[in-house]
Amino acid sequence: MTRTILRNGRLFDGTSDEVAVADVVLEGDRIVDVGPGLDGDEAIDCAGKLVTPGLFDCHVHFMVDGDFSAKAHLSTPFSMNFFQAAERMGRTLDVGVTTVREAGGSDAGIREAQAAGLIRGPRTLLSLTMLSQTGGHGDSWEICGSHMPGMSDPHPGRPSNVVDGPEEMRRKVRELVRAGADVIKVATSGGVISPRSNPRHAHFRPDELDMLVAEASAAGRFVMAHAQGTPGIRNAVAAGIRSIEHGIYLDDEVIEMMLDAGTYLVPTLIAPLGVLEAVDKGIDLPDFVVAKATAVIEIHRASVQRAMAAGVPIAMGTDSGVTPHGDNLRELAEMAKLGMEPLDVLRSSTSVAAELLGIADEVGTIQPGMAADLVVWDGDDLDVSDMRSRLSAVVQAGEVVVG
Repeated sequence: MTRTILRNGRLFDGTSDEVAVADVVLEGDRIVDVGPGLDGDEAIDCAGKLVTPGLFDCHVHFMVDGDFSAKAHLSTPFSMNFFQAAERMGRTLDVGVTTVREAGGSDAGIREAQAAGLIRGPRTLLSLTMLSQTGGHGDSWEICGSHMPGMSDPHPGRPSNVVDGPEEMRRKVRELVRAGADVIKVATSGGVISPRSNPRHAHFRPDELDMLVAEASAAGRFVMAHAQGTPGIRNAVAAGIRSIEHGIYLDDEVIEMMLDAGTYLVPTLIAPLGVLEAVDKGIDLPDFVVAKATAVIEIHRASVQRAMAAGVPIAMGTDSGVTPHGDNLRELAEMAKLGMEPLDVLRSSTSVAAELLGIADEVGTIQPGMAADLVVWDGDDLDVSDMRSRLSAVVQAGEVVVG
């Protein structure tokens, strides 16, 4: 088997505090050796470049792409969504994101097509849809009495998502597992883009969330929570949910709870910015969406900054789909703006994200035995302010897919 060597790059292995020049040897789809002065059959010169593990994005939606307006959904043929998703997955891989957690919209066919090599894209863990109470963030009912079409519409690969009561919750989790969900997603608060919900309000009662976590745990699945308001975050953490997505209204009590429970935060800092950018591009969004997005931007930043300072584990996630796919690396710069050190930004985008997803024995670090997912960046410094302009090569499962 051919030994491919990435030679003389400045290596960030995903965990350590030291970044030093080293070689990385790949055989097949695995890393087989790391260190100085190694040999191989084929060499890629990485002198003067930074080498990192493949990056993660723990919150993406491939069924939308920066335009979640009613017009976009109404004018798109059903099957077209899957072809569009494939293109967006390729765009994501092209910026060095080799693993994602799909936070609602894509079904098992997307994951299986990527794994089979039918489409280019990151390895994908699926939630399928987002569980919502009646009138919650994932309920598309409009005041006219009809449902607005969108990425939560049920179809044979994507179960319906509106659920009320513990016993309905039990059945719904089982339906999602049956349909191929790798993780279960729930909205424990209202949200910015939903028509009938307030981001500050808690959704689902503790007995419903306890049932959700119990059923997911029995099936070996983690739970992720869209949670923006403080009460909804508190309920999610108390129920044992593994990650808080967005975390707009964090207070000191909730942050302490997250630290005690080991709960992860996936900030998605660029998401509300993406709403306003969509409006600037002429995309027709309701006034209530624009008002809610405008109101939360600075509060969101302040909350995430407090969580970072307190030591809450942060995993990189963008909510791409709200923003266009391929812009994922903007999130790294936003984290750094809030005071996160570049090494910590890179950890959050590699090893910490792998730990959150429960796949740290497979990806997220550069060490022998791990999957050969790596990114090579021009320049050997740790500046994360404009990583996209620095991208030199992407290696996925031992194959050079970019560069």
